[in-house]
Amino acid sequence: MRNDDRDWAARVIEEHWGSAKIVSRRRVHHASDLPGFVATQDDRAVGLVTYRIDVDECEIVTMNALEEGAGIGSALLEAVKSKAASARCKRLWLVTTNDNLTALRFYQKKGLRIAAVHRNAVEESRRIKPEIPIIGMNGIPVRDEIELELLL
Repeated sequence: MRNDDRDWAARVIEEHWGSAKIVSRRRVHHASDLPGFVATQDDRAVGLVTYRIDVDECEIVTMNALEEGAGIGSALLEAVKSKAASARCKRLWLVTTNDNLTALRFYQKKGLRIAAVHRNAVEESRRIKPEIPIIGMNGIPVRDEIELELLL
C-alpha cells in the first residue's frame, strides 16, 4: 500500500470495522498502520487487505472487497499469499466471527481450513473494542472467533 492510499484505507477500515482498532486473538491491531494492498479498477480503489507478518506466520487482519463477486477478494488474497510466501511464512491465517458466513464460505473455497474455534472469545474482545456488535450479520449473535489457516 502506498502512503497516498493511507487516508482512503483509514476511511474504509473505519466504515467497515467501526474503528481502526481491530482485535484478533486478544491482540490489538491498528489496521490503518499495517502494510496492505489496495485493489483498483478503472483507477478507483475497490478493495483493501491489511496484514501482519510475525516470524514465519502472516495474519490477514482486515479484508474488504467493495464489490462482491468481482474477484477483488480473490486478488487481494493472492497478493497476501504471494507476500507471505516471499517472506518465507509457513502459515497464512486470519480470524473471523461466527456470524460472518460470507467470509467463512469465501476463505474455505479459497483453500483455508478452520484451525480453531475460540468459543466466547468475542466477549473478551468487546472489552477492548466495545464497538463490536452483539448481533451481527443475518441476525446471528456474535460470540466466537473462528481461526482459519492455509499452510504454505
